[in-house]
Amino acid sequence: MKKGVSFEVESLGDTVIPNTVSTASYFKFHSDSERVLYHHLLSKFQDEVDEQGSPTGFEVAGPRKDIFFQGEKCRAAILTCGGLCPGLNAVIRGVVLQLWYFYHCKQILGVRYGYNGLRHDSEEIVKLNPDWVRDIHSVGGTMLGTSRGAPPVEEMVDKLETLKVDMLFIIGGDGSMRGGHAIWQEVRRRGLKLAVIGVPKTIDNDIPYVHRSFGYETAVKEAAKVVNAAHVESRGAPYGIGLVKLMGRYSGYITANAVLASGNADFCLIPESPFELEGDNGLFALVKERLRRRRQVVIVVAEGAGQQFFRREELIKDASGNIKPGDIGAYLRDRLNAHFSDVGFPVTLKYIDPSYIIRSTPPNFSDKISCDHLARAAVHAAMAGKGGMLIGNWHGHLTHVPMSALEGEVRQVDLQSDFWFSVLENTRQPYIIGPSVCATD
Repeated sequence: MKKGVSFEVESLGDTVIPNTVSTASYFKFHSDSERVLYHHLLSKFQDEVDEQGSPTGFEVAGPRKDIFFQGEKCRAAILTCGGLCPGLNAVIRGVVLQLWYFYHCKQILGVRYGYNGLRHDSEEIVKLNPDWVRDIHSVGGTMLGTSRGAPPVEEMVDKLETLKVDMLFIIGGDGSMRGGHAIWQEVRRRGLKLAVIGVPKTIDNDIPYVHRSFGYETAVKEAAKVVNAAHVESRGAPYGIGLVKLMGRYSGYITANAVLASGNADFCLIPESPFELEGDNGLFALVKERLRRRRQVVIVVAEGAGQQFFRREELIKDASGNIKPGDIGAYLRDRLNAHFSDVGFPVTLKYIDPSYIIRSTPPNFSDKISCDHLARAAVHAAMAGKGGMLIGNWHGHLTHVPMSALEGEVRQVDLQSDFWFSVLENTRQPYIIGPSVCATD
């Protein structure tokens, strides 16, 4: 957590409309004063209280007793942005069903192809209802389509005004949340009554203040299958090397968890832990030692690892303006083959990049449940007039997190954590791969 970051959530105004189920004795409402504490360890909690007088926490997500919008009279819009991820359709379905049946909002628009569907000349709008979304939660991808990049924020808000949208649900990653924050800022500048709510989507699990994003569990399960396949391939050849590249531009969570779930990897290479190829403790030497001892090796690398091997000025940007990492999988494949050929040590290397297969996979049952919870929490927040925020997941509770709190932060693997130590114990790789590399704090 950055020093001075605020977790206060903005709203459109006072909530004066009684929630339609406020008389139901079985229904539990939450107040804005309820908080999920940031620190769950007593020592950290006490330090924070001693330093600033009160602990830091997040608003608890969920239904409010009094709301801002009247469901029968409001219009909602939903869009999906960025790369595919298991569970996108399940979130769309959850939002539609919650709006339709719980709040009686029957005007629900689906914006096709992400933010580009909000261009002034775009006609990519579909009307959503329970029949439209009935079975989509079991289908991979997104029925609304997706894209990267966005038109100018003024153009997008103009389009939202033209469509008479009262609440916008954005399902996307960190770049999409930045876009959502820009839309919210423009909404506030114009004085519009338009709620902007994000449902965080990242197959890399790298959005701050979100312990586990939807689709992540499915992705780890599928990635572990690939690691197992690489193990079988490497075992089936003399001095076999199985090399797998997984998702993770800035964070190694999916790679590390796939390694743990498989139990068949010898090296786990992630962006947070730099490594070298040459030298007595470099990857080449370590792989050779394993091959001599076990006759097979499995290496799992995150796409954002080893970027020091590429010249930054030669890397290109995607449509969202993010620098695309150099292809570390292909780089390692070529360097490993060349090295062992040069030293006269014949190997059989099989390289697997399953990224698009994993991204398009339907969600498993656990992720379907997670998607449903997130969708319903997002609708509750919008109906309460919240804005410029996303649904977080912290210490087992759904929370409200300001989009502004994400600025300049990426959730990464802590190299001093029990989690990373469990990976090292599983692979039996050294903490430092390469003599010239220093561990980060």
